[in-house]
Amino acid sequence: MITLRDITDFLGVKDNIKTFDIDFEAEISQPSSLIENSSYPFFLFWVNDKNLEKIASLRNGIVISPKMVDPGKFKGAIICCEKPRKAFADVIRRFFTEDERPVEGFSIGQGNVIEEGVKIGNGVVIGHNNVIHRGTVIEDNVTIGSNNTIGGVGFGYEPAEDGSYDLIPHIGGVLIEKNVEIGNNTCIDRAVLGNTTIGEDTKIDNLVHIAHGVKIGKSSLIIANSMIAGSVNIGDRCWVAPSTSIINGCNMGSDSMTGMGSVVVKSIESSVLVAGVPAKKMRDLCAE
Repeated sequence: MITLRDITDFLGVKDNIKTFDIDFEAEISQPSSLIENSSYPFFLFWVNDKNLEKIASLRNGIVISPKMVDPGKFKGAIICCEKPRKAFADVIRRFFTEDERPVEGFSIGQGNVIEEGVKIGNGVVIGHNNVIHRGTVIEDNVTIGSNNTIGGVGFGYEPAEDGSYDLIPHIGGVLIEKNVEIGNNTCIDRAVLGNTTIGEDTKIDNLVHIAHGVKIGKSSLIIANSMIAGSVNIGDRCWVAPSTSIINGCNMGSDSMTGMGSVVVKSIESSVLVAGVPAKKMRDLCAE
């Protein structure tokens, strides 16, 4: 049984909570979304500044909110946190999920092909039906979903005299640093020489293509349907929005962002937002 007191103690918000017709021993049923707006007692929700008014439409529950508001006929509790979405995620992680990460060694699902010479660190979780080729190094606490191909040969050809194309040998590898998370149905090609590198704590969504020789820094987010062409360098803490395409050889400076569907054909400065086809600078991000 998880109570309101358990959650408030965990979040350390005893002075930033207000209750309405419940006590701190009330049992929390489970997390829920605002859309479901369940009639069951004391579901856990979160709101942000854009949908604060929805609290008044709720019948009951425990809401994590950025500020206190008039609850209307709401029965439950409002917990105020500066970052409600993060607090909600922390509560789910602490009370409503089981940690599947092994204490030692690594966990591998069904149907995986892992070639000889692949190195896998401690605490790695690999889902189902992945192909991980030779020359791949996976450091500690990496999570890999299902149906990914890592370390395959990149798309690099040299025209021959007879008009055909010769594949350039790819003898490099892939380095996936600590705490990286990779979703499903993503391809990461090995480098021609050296490594394709995914930096520490970077998160890669589903259906992403990362070509040979790409370097991605720390704590960047590469989101669904992005295509990162060969030899692109992406800095730290970058946001590559859904369906972004980045042409080969470009640099993306640290702390920069692309807009959805951007086509990047020239290098991007640090701390800027670019968007469009072709992508152009929209504004500086230094003050954000």
